[in-house]
Amino acid sequence: MSSPTPRRPDDLVQLLTRAERLAARRLRDVLEAEGCSLDAWRVLAPLSDGEGHHMTALAEAAFLPPPTLTKLVDQLVDQNLVHRRVDPFDRRRVLAHLTPRGQEYWQRVDRAVRAGRPSLGEGDDALLRSLLYRLAATLEDPKAPDGPDGSPIAPGRARSDGPSITPGRARSDGPSTSADPDRSIPDWSTPLTGTDQRG
Repeated sequence: MSSPTPRRPDDLVQLLTRAERLAARRLRDVLEAEGCSLDAWRVLAPLSDGEGHHMTALAEAAFLPPPTLTKLVDQLVDQNLVHRRVDPFDRRRVLAHLTPRGQEYWQRVDRAVRAGRPSLGEGDDALLRSLLYRLAATLEDPKAPDGPDGSPIAPGRARSDGPSITPGRARSDGPSTSADPDRSIPDWSTPLTGTDQRG
């Protein structure tokens, strides 16, 4: 009787990569019907919690380099979907929020995304989500603390009890530089018009 073929050590990576690409393709099709790009959706998603987020945390969540994120957020501001506020705990930094119009837009997009999302069956979706959270947390930092629901705590998240601290971040007691997206105060004279074009 032949023995089963041993699994290659990179099987998990291959499966995760294939699943991510198929999921992103399906998601992109749904978003295009709503006039939203995948990158914009990844920025709007964390902002939908109603709390302010620093640009550094948004860049991490959206998997975008800071200059690309800044350009995208500028476009969302021009569309009156996002606005920036000065961080009350560090006035040299800014927090991004959804505008009322942005909240309505997100709710519409989110409904479309949820409707087009395939289900693995009762219980399996939650199990997969839990396992992926654990895998991401383990790969990122085996000793990282978990949130109250068992999910990893996102770095750079704005806190209500003090200033947000991002691990490895340079100290903020020096002069502001244009290379730091968190410290780029927007030009409030810019008219809130424009279209969602990726650049």
